[in-house]
Amino acid sequence: MVKEYINNPKIGLYPISFSPCFFASLPPYGIMQDVYDKYELIVGLEVHAQLLTQSKAYSADSAEYGGNPNTHTSPTSLGLPGALPVMNEKTLEYAILLGLALKCDIRYENQFARKNYFYADLPKGYQITQDKTPICNNGYVIIKDDNGKDKKIELERIHVEEDAGKSMHDQDPYDTLIDLNRAGVPLVEIVSKPDIRTSKEAYNYLTEIRKIVRHLEICDGNMEEGSLRCDANISVRLKGATTYGKRVEVKNMNSMRHVQKAIEHEMKRQIDCVERGETIVQETRNFDAATGTTSAMRSKESAHDYRYFPEPDLPPIFITQEKIAEIKSTMPPLPDELFRKYTQELKLPEYDAYILTDNKYEALYFEEIIQHTTNVKAASNWMMVHIKSYLNENGLDIKRFEVKPTTIADMIALIDSGKVSSSAAQQIFVEIVKNPTADPLTIAQQLNLIQESDSSAIEPLVDEVLAKFPAKVMEYKEGKKGLLGMFMGEVMKASGGKADPKVATEILKKKLDV
Repeated sequence: MVKEYINNPKIGLYPISFSPCFFASLPPYGIMQDVYDKYELIVGLEVHAQLLTQSKAYSADSAEYGGNPNTHTSPTSLGLPGALPVMNEKTLEYAILLGLALKCDIRYENQFARKNYFYADLPKGYQITQDKTPICNNGYVIIKDDNGKDKKIELERIHVEEDAGKSMHDQDPYDTLIDLNRAGVPLVEIVSKPDIRTSKEAYNYLTEIRKIVRHLEICDGNMEEGSLRCDANISVRLKGATTYGKRVEVKNMNSMRHVQKAIEHEMKRQIDCVERGETIVQETRNFDAATGTTSAMRSKESAHDYRYFPEPDLPPIFITQEKIAEIKSTMPPLPDELFRKYTQELKLPEYDAYILTDNKYEALYFEEIIQHTTNVKAASNWMMVHIKSYLNENGLDIKRFEVKPTTIADMIALIDSGKVSSSAAQQIFVEIVKNPTADPLTIAQQLNLIQESDSSAIEPLVDEVLAKFPAKVMEYKEGKKGLLGMFMGEVMKASGGKADPKVATEILKKKLDV
């Protein structure tokens, strides 16, 4: 115990005893920011991704999410005596696909192990996983650091394993309820090296992982449903130190924001403890989203606690170079490749590239648009503004968007050729989404939206406007050049919005600047 002294005006100072890290759970008012700045944050993340296979990792049970409790089970997933596991080939294919995307080394000989621990939602009393022979080693993920620069986060390994069931503690006032539908669902665990130095980097890392598994279509990436889960290993050390401090694992975070907040809280908690001369306990902690704090769950297990030993019911599985090449040939364009293409080759802003590569099918839709137009910035704007707004407002994804990419390219061509204005094109888009097979030019003609580009038709309108506002003309000639916009508005009004703005502007300037 440590003693803190409370000042009472009647009796002076008297001691009160507190537990060693009592103050670590409170806001660190007594520690100045420059003290925090002495320390460096060290984070490694373990990301579990549920694979989108139809059946479970080692049985034919359905792996579909959302069934009635305990309906997707069999003797194998229930851990009944005599039931033997059989490897799901698709699980290995998805793991290899992810490993190739993350530039990992793929292991040819894969062995499996039993990880022994008791929990109510793990019927067998052990988990079939990979211990010393992960299917993927090394590799990396490129993220943006806090300054917007590229940073490589190296990976330790990716291994395949099975999920446990689900315990529900809030459904019944007296008992914990167990749903074993999830027991045996295939997972890959992506283990990073401790290369992450800020909570923002952790957020960016998770964003990239989710983007990649979604592009590969091996995981839906929904953290709220538990199909993508993250545990964070967190420690602190003085800047310049070369050895790591004791790490604490934080679990039960179901959003990327929660991961970020948990890391920020845990960093301050650990620094507070160190500054008070207390010892960091290597343990597993729980994150409370309501308070933004962590609390102790149990002491941290080590490998020997799990009593790993080879899985006797699954023989080693050998993966050939031919199989790896076959899987690689199915790989879609990856987000980082598309990002480099859009920013370096097409010269789009990084912001555009981030938005365009966030969703695989939106990226593919954009790719098809730019096959039919050279105005890639206009194509980007249509994707990010008009198309995404329509999808969001109507609760659709791009796969259900019936307008063809070639139609969007045709609308861009109408604007670029001066046939319609940008605002007119938006009116055309409203009609196109109602009738996706319609021709943009035909709609423009039907709605009388074709721009007037003939200067002989626009010049009389300009003369009419200038004659209507002689005082404003004098003000313009005396230096109020901002009035050009007012004159343009009047010309557009007089033309019913059909005058080509570029032609009208040229005529206005010619007449006003004499």
